[in-house]
Amino acid sequence: MPAPQTPTPTAPSAADAAHPPEQPLIPPGQVWINGKLVDSTEAAISVFDHGLLYGDGVFEGIRAYQGRVFKLGAHLKRLEESARAIRLDLPYTLDQLAAACRQTLEVNGLHDGYIRLVLTRGAGALGIHPFTCRCASAFIIATEVRLYPQALYDNGLAIITASTIRNHPAALSPRIKSLNYLNNILAKIEAIDAGVLEAVMLNHQGYVAECTADNLLLVKDGVVTTPPTHAGALEGVTATTVLALAKDLGIPTARQDLTRHDLYTADEMFLTGTAAEVIGVTEIDKRPVGDGQVGPITKRLLSAFRDMIAQGAPED
Repeated sequence: MPAPQTPTPTAPSAADAAHPPEQPLIPPGQVWINGKLVDSTEAAISVFDHGLLYGDGVFEGIRAYQGRVFKLGAHLKRLEESARAIRLDLPYTLDQLAAACRQTLEVNGLHDGYIRLVLTRGAGALGIHPFTCRCASAFIIATEVRLYPQALYDNGLAIITASTIRNHPAALSPRIKSLNYLNNILAKIEAIDAGVLEAVMLNHQGYVAECTADNLLLVKDGVVTTPPTHAGALEGVTATTVLALAKDLGIPTARQDLTRHDLYTADEMFLTGTAAEVIGVTEIDKRPVGDGQVGPITKRLLSAFRDMIAQGAPED
């Protein structure tokens, strides 16, 4: 009798979020760690790494389309600024990290995919003293990515408002894309328990910040509005790109504080993110958004985004 074959693991889709596999799957391929490529099943960092022990590090999630790394320059700039804000010295230049991202993508045979670039404080003594870590560590994962199912782009997402709030901006700036995501994870659990895939997170004042892994934008009276960074929203690369596309299309935009009432009375709502791109929201907290359908401005912006990608994803 032939030996049973082990199925090839693939990256989970967003629709699978509420139903994870029984065993964690490590995608096959090569991972770049501190200048070396190693098999994904052997990729490891020290148990004394402060990124693991204390969430002491920063990261970027980046998309590649047709062999071009989307907005790589913007992502690396944000990574550098996040590292500088937490006094983490880059172990490589931005040019070296850019080359490593492309190398990892190429060695894994990916033309379209997702890149995770992570910097940690490195290995050090137990205890939170950061300067026992003599050198930061860097690793890069490149793997396949699946968007939300097309049906959700056509029909929209249902989301909830989570009780778990974003970090206070005086405790951790929302402009730092750090490894500290526990409150986002707790909010994500709330979403999963409610049978949906995303949750809106409010800040300490009750204003809208963002979703657990995406920026949130709404449309009211023809204006696309999103919360400012001081409300707790990350400066999303995709969100910034979409706002620029809206300007090109003659659609007015604004950044202003938003409340749950603004969400409940919006004409349209959509999320933006590295994996999500642009996806409409048609229900929040059991209330329909607008007429309960993906709105015309949301559709225009998704179409404009995908047209831009089809013409060659900008790398700067």
